[in-house]
Amino acid sequence: DLALPMTLERANARAGNAAPEVLAAALEARAASADADQAGRWLNPSISLETENFAGSGGFEGFDSYETTLSVEQTFQLGGKRRLSERAARAEAAFAGAACNARQREAQTLAGERFLELQAAMEMARVANASAGVAEEFAEIVERRVDAGAAAPPELSRAKAEAVILRAASDSAHAQIEVRALALASVWGSPHVDFGLPLPDSPGFSNDRPAPDAGLSTHPQLMAARAGADARAAATERVRAGAWPDVTVSAGVRRFEATGDNALVAGIALPLPLFDRNQDAAEAARLRSEGAKQDALGVEARLRAQQAGLAALVRAALSRLQALQGDAL
Repeated sequence: DLALPMTLERANARAGNAAPEVLAAALEARAASADADQAGRWLNPSISLETENFAGSGGFEGFDSYETTLSVEQTFQLGGKRRLSERAARAEAAFAGAACNARQREAQTLAGERFLELQAAMEMARVANASAGVAEEFAEIVERRVDAGAAAPPELSRAKAEAVILRAASDSAHAQIEVRALALASVWGSPHVDFGLPLPDSPGFSNDRPAPDAGLSTHPQLMAARAGADARAAATERVRAGAWPDVTVSAGVRRFEATGDNALVAGIALPLPLFDRNQDAAEAARLRSEGAKQDALGVEARLRAQQAGLAALVRAALSRLQALQGDAL
């Protein structure tokens, strides 16, 4: 909120709740929990339909003597495989939760450091602005003295040059405020300053920012992050397809030694999705896909904040160069 000045507490809260790294870690923790749920599910039973003794020879010619068998099969895992798999997955979920808490603390620490750097930059800008103001007042006093004949013109030239130099330094210090503010906003994934500065009377920032696609669309880090998000999305679609059971079709030949006749045997087996519909694996894949998107958004926000910060430094440098060339020299 631009109406509210940023504080250390607000910076820590926003970083802990909205930093892309924290959101991605939280999604990974939820995905690990879904993996644990999936590991604890029973194997699905299978239903099979088998037709025997048809299209053969002798008494088994055609379909007059065929037999049909319908059966249900259930596989039981021995040795506590299901329990141990779930236990291992729960341990992974606990580890992911701990990693999420660590990421949250790291983001809050980074936000605190950058907030203090912003405060320091504002104090430096305040001092630089005050120095420039004093120099400009002194130049006005010297100008009145020159007009009154109490001082020589070179003194006025030196005073004005000093005032211009200090004003240029003040502009550079103000640019550092914008750089620090952008760095703080990038902690929670914002590419621009979306908060009020700690000092209510602080001047605003320039709206002259780089174009949205000014070189960022081909940045290797952003391309890698987006490729990772696309890969996760494709993996999610693949896992969702696992909800459909696979059909097993079998065929063979049976020989009856007593009569010397032959007959065909055919069957079809279909798992019954009673216990496991792959829903937990699909949820885990979806959460990891969302986490990859958060990573990409975080990379893009940081790159845009860096780009805007560098643009602010360029504007300050150009302004200082113009002041030094046009006035001080």
